[in-house]
This record gives sequence, C-alpha cells and structure tokens, in this order.
Amino acid sequence: MALRPRLAVRAVILHQGRLLLVNAWPGHDSDLWCAPGGGVETGASLPDNLAREVHEECGLTITVGLPCLVNEFHDPDSGFHQVDIYFRCAITGGTLSDTWQDPAGVVNRRRFVSRDEMTTLAFKPDSLPDIAWGTQTGYDPLEVIVRQAPRAATPPRQ
Repeated sequence: MALRPRLAVRAVILHQGRLLLVNAWPGHDSDLWCAPGGGVETGASLPDNLAREVHEECGLTITVGLPCLVNEFHDPDSGFHQVDIYFRCAITGGTLSDTWQDPAGVVNRRRFVSRDEMTTLAFKPDSLPDIAWGTQTGYDPLEVIVRQAPRAATPPRQ
C-alpha cells in the first residue's frame, strides 16, 4: 500500500523583528528548530487548524494571514512524505512561557530569534529565513528529511 502525503500547516510569526521557532523533538533529542504548527484535522479549515496548533504548542492566540510557502519533505527510506503550508500570522493574545506544556508532549522549547541568531541554529526548511524576513512566497520541492544521530549515553559517575 502506498503512503499518502501528510498535510500540515505552519505559522510564520514575526514579533518585534524576531521569528517564533519551536523545538519539536520529545526528550530534547535534537537541536532542530522549525515554525510552530502541525497536522491538519479533517473538518476544520487550514487557518483553524493552524490557530489550534499554535495555541497547543505555544499558548498563543493568532490571526492567520496569507500563505507564504509550500514545503515538501520526505524520508526516502520509510516513504514518509509531508506537505507543509506556511502562513504569515500575527499574535493577538498570550505570551511565551517556559512553563507552557504542549498537550501532545511534542514541543519542548519555544523562542523568538533574530535573523542573525538563525545562522547559529539548525532549522528546517532551509528557506525559512528568506520567507520570514522577505515579502516573497516560495515552494520547496521534496526536501529530504533531517536525520538525527542518537545522543550518546552519559557514562555513570564513579
């Protein structure tokens, strides 16, 4: 049986010149950052899905604007294929808090970063800074998924 692409939505939120990013690797197993968002649930619009995801992951209320990027990524080994639609968004309520808990337990950290700070971070998709701080829209065809090497176990103290 062929796998179907998964559809997801993501928020490009610039606040005071800084971009909102989340780390969505349970257990802090990766240093990879991305825009907040997630899988689309049937029966709700893309903007409604995105507003729900951003609130779950970050505790923020947003307005959802126009789409600005379509990004596809896949894992050639497993056949996983996801299509992310990014929307420009604005915060209308809430503040980031280190104590906020994602009910799904996926997002473990969230932060605002400057464009200069992004040069020191691992993030996906590669085009995110150009989209976030630019005015253009984009399409990234079939980017290969990032693989993370497992962290080495810390030897016991003696």
